[in-house]
Amino acid sequence: MALGWMVLLFVAASFLLYPNWLRLSGLGRDVIRPVMTLVAYLAYAAAVRWGERRDPDELAPRAALPELAIGLAVGTGMFALVFTILRVAGVYTLASGQWSDWANDLASMLRVGFAEELLLRLIVFRLLMRAVGLWAALAASALLFGLMHLGNPNASLVAAIAIAVEAGLMLAAFYLLTGRIWMAVGVHAAWNIAQGSIFGARVSGVADTGSLFVSAPVAGSPDWLSGGAFGPEASLPAMIVGFCVFLLVMAVALRRARGAHARGTGGHRS
Repeated sequence: MALGWMVLLFVAASFLLYPNWLRLSGLGRDVIRPVMTLVAYLAYAAAVRWGERRDPDELAPRAALPELAIGLAVGTGMFALVFTILRVAGVYTLASGQWSDWANDLASMLRVGFAEELLLRLIVFRLLMRAVGLWAALAASALLFGLMHLGNPNASLVAAIAIAVEAGLMLAAFYLLTGRIWMAVGVHAAWNIAQGSIFGARVSGVADTGSLFVSAPVAGSPDWLSGGAFGPEASLPAMIVGFCVFLLVMAVALRRARGAHARGTGGHRS
């Protein structure tokens, strides 16, 4: 039942989030896509109320701004750490750039964060967890997230595995930490903003047109260390940092869950 509901929600949300059927371009696309993302969230909330007979607490609006802000700070710090490691290792260059389209970049990356977190965490991970349990859902949703990036420019199996490990697992842990989507959205968006718009590296194989700095792998550096043409996301430092954050956040989330369960059952008896 949960798997069928997951597929139905995934197809419906994808239809709204990626309105290629509108055949838009330019300004029309820039305006319609954020609007359709909002529509997709409203449709998800309505579907949960109708199909699951409950309030969508994972979209609790009161927590949205503070948790989104925390996520943005964490995601920026995470990628800054990754890039620092790449620079210290001598496998990435860094030069000043020109970030003139910052407003469009921020809006675009936030939309990507909202869209992908709705699909992969609220729909796929949440309902897989109901169907097959926590650990299988973590593995399957992370693998799907990685495989979805195989269609990106300069993608490889190594890059897909890296995305699955450093982002698929880690973002699911942030969702579990709060039971809401906002922090995961913030981390996701900030990672991309820092990677492409601030440091000027490729984001999942795609080069940005303007950024605060401009960076690239040092010629001759091994792809496993620098990420190669796909960008830093395919690098070993990114995998290590992302996986370590996953372990830390997951440990806190599980400890909170155990504490909540103990309080709900009146605690342990001797």
